[in-house]
Amino acid sequence: MKKYILRATLAALFALPFSVLAADAQRQAEVARLGPEVMPFSLKATTHIFTKTGDGGVQRVVAKSAADTKQVQLVRKHLHDIQNQFLEGNFSGPEHIHGKDMPGLAVLKAAKPGQVSIAYKDVKGGAELSYRTADAQLVTALHAWFDAQLSDHGADAMAGHQHHHPVMPNQ
Repeated sequence: MKKYILRATLAALFALPFSVLAADAQRQAEVARLGPEVMPFSLKATTHIFTKTGDGGVQRVVAKSAADTKQVQLVRKHLHDIQNQFLEGNFSGPEHIHGKDMPGLAVLKAAKPGQVSIAYKDVKGGAELSYRTADAQLVTALHAWFDAQLSDHGADAMAGHQHHHPVMPNQ
């Protein structure tokens, strides 16, 4: 009986990571399918970089090839558009792609105008949005929101490092 329990436990422990990976892959495929309904640029031709900061974070989207001017233009237009939407409390884009239960989203949607500043900036190969707030609950929500996007976008996203941004290939 003890051998059976041991074998069953070991089998479950080895199977768990594979079932989590399969669920992640399924989730990422769904996000990739819904992405073009909100984001005009190619997920495969771009990288999302999420950098958490003490007062919020930086969301950067860059073309994998800085010479891909079409993707760069599409990224810049999209980030300008979502900056304006988010400042109005409209998070329908991320909600459509990632779902209504996306971590951090409800708190961000409930923020009062001006509680989170969102600054747009052109960067080489794309653009970035800098989110800043003095409210600790909103910082936590932004970090959870970034983590959810990192997970959902899989290979098309990466965590950045505070105080500097990674250099993308072909830049």
